[in-house]
Amino acid sequence: MKLLVVGATGTLGRQIVRRALDEGHEVQCLVRSFQRGAFLREWGAQLLRGNLCAPQTLPPALEGVEAVIDAATARPTDAIDQVDWDGKVNLIKAAKAAGVNRYVFISILGAEKYPDVPLMNIKHCTEKFLAESGLDYTILKPCGFLQGLIGQYAIPILEKQGIWVMNGAAPIAYMNTQDIARFAIAALDNPDTVKRSFPLAGSRAWDSNEIIRLCERLTGQDARVSRMPLGLLRTVKKILTYFQWGWNVADRLAFTEVVVGSEAIIAPMDEVYETFHIDSGEITTVEEYLGEYFSRIMKKLRELDYDREKASKKKLPF
Repeated sequence: MKLLVVGATGTLGRQIVRRALDEGHEVQCLVRSFQRGAFLREWGAQLLRGNLCAPQTLPPALEGVEAVIDAATARPTDAIDQVDWDGKVNLIKAAKAAGVNRYVFISILGAEKYPDVPLMNIKHCTEKFLAESGLDYTILKPCGFLQGLIGQYAIPILEKQGIWVMNGAAPIAYMNTQDIARFAIAALDNPDTVKRSFPLAGSRAWDSNEIIRLCERLTGQDARVSRMPLGLLRTVKKILTYFQWGWNVADRLAFTEVVVGSEAIIAPMDEVYETFHIDSGEITTVEEYLGEYFSRIMKKLRELDYDREKASKKKLPF
């Protein structure tokens, strides 16, 4: 199947490209910069320069395409409404005009619950727009990515840096982006997923304290933890809304407030596994993911220490 992957250079998008190529699909990637997407070309994907906010660039990228997988979202420097709303509307309209058969959209779990949070509201509005487009769509709603735990917890602990966590942060059922990519590709030729939405959640929800304790156990190091009250986050967000330059930051802080709320971010998955014909036992757990990561890192550190020790024992030639 000939696919167009949008958001292909992102944390999830690159895994979707990798999975699609491994399964024999012909993959095209819409990118703003060929340099940024060079690794995708090395994998075997074709790069097409385009921008969701420039609708005239989309029809050439969709020529002959049978399915679109949309994993794009605004970068921190982008305006959320321009990319995640205007850009997605442009893409959906262009896909419809090009006669695309399948459209897989990556949204966020529970987006409909937070109309006052810009990113969540836009994702929900995009879901509704897609559902009304007439395309054969599938909407996937992940909770959170396991990959995000590396920068938030693993690296600071290894480097003996401080970790900032919110008091009372909600547990999140993280899922590996490789597993999410598996669901996205599996949806393409599964008629039971057409015109339906599915949550994507890990085996259980983890709070920040549990993750920190797991990292400490796996590394044998103590974490330096600093806690921020949720009230401070709300105050900063409110102040930023008074300044035009702070609107984009305030929008993102509003989303942060959702993921650190009191309600656990998780969803039942039994029906999802059955529909997609995927074995739940093959899905990566938090313990497995962090265990493998720290195992590789600790091994590398031991090798570096050994090489340094060996080099220090060499005698000078004079």
